[in-house]
Amino acid sequence: MNKPLMAKATAVWLVDNTTLSFKQIADFCGLHELEVQGIADGDVATGVKGFDPIASNQLDDGEIEKGQKDPAYKLKLKHNPAAEGEELRRGPRYTPLSKRQDRPAAILWLVKFHPELADAQISRLVGTTKPTIAAIRDRTHWNIANIQPIDPVALGLCRQSELDAAVQKAAKAKPEVMSDDERRKLVSTQSSLSMPDEPRLPSSIAGLENFSLTRPEAPAPEADRDADSFFNLPDEGAEED
Repeated sequence: MNKPLMAKATAVWLVDNTTLSFKQIADFCGLHELEVQGIADGDVATGVKGFDPIASNQLDDGEIEKGQKDPAYKLKLKHNPAAEGEELRRGPRYTPLSKRQDRPAAILWLVKFHPELADAQISRLVGTTKPTIAAIRDRTHWNIANIQPIDPVALGLCRQSELDAAVQKAAKAKPEVMSDDERRKLVSTQSSLSMPDEPRLPSSIAGLENFSLTRPEAPAPEADRDADSFFNLPDEGAEED
């Protein structure tokens, strides 16, 4: 494995107990730098208890000291036999009776912080049913007022590697190009500049699409028109008033 066990919980511990940069922690734990910053701000991994990588024999004190002295230093993960074959875990998920009451809290956490996950993915992660997930999504669950979102990894309902794999799979399945505005936000600048512009009218002149500023054509002159046609002249023999 190229990242520690319980990577997000390890990141929480490193953020709380070291002065390592967000990039160093992200590289070591296999996370995004913005996700680590979210952990520091309290927006990500809410309710996750820090996991000490030193006590779990995944990291040495010397590695942390080197990283704190040199921001460009990359932490090296110690070999852990317990981590071998973690991704190869298969088979139906069984949730112990003692942890089944924690599943609604885990579902609410996944729905809140990973809305891109499908119901089938959440069902496989925490071993629940789709009606339960739908009830929590719609906030129609009978106990929704008392449910607090808790990371399923911290509850022991799934492994960090399984959660990361599900999130990555959901992110790949999400369409990258949607509307014109969203497309320019998601794709690179170079790709955005090469896209054809869509003609648009300002909202202040909406409804004037058929308005034209060209001058209408003048009527053709009549061939038999003469000067007398412009005036009503009296006859020569008429008496004046």
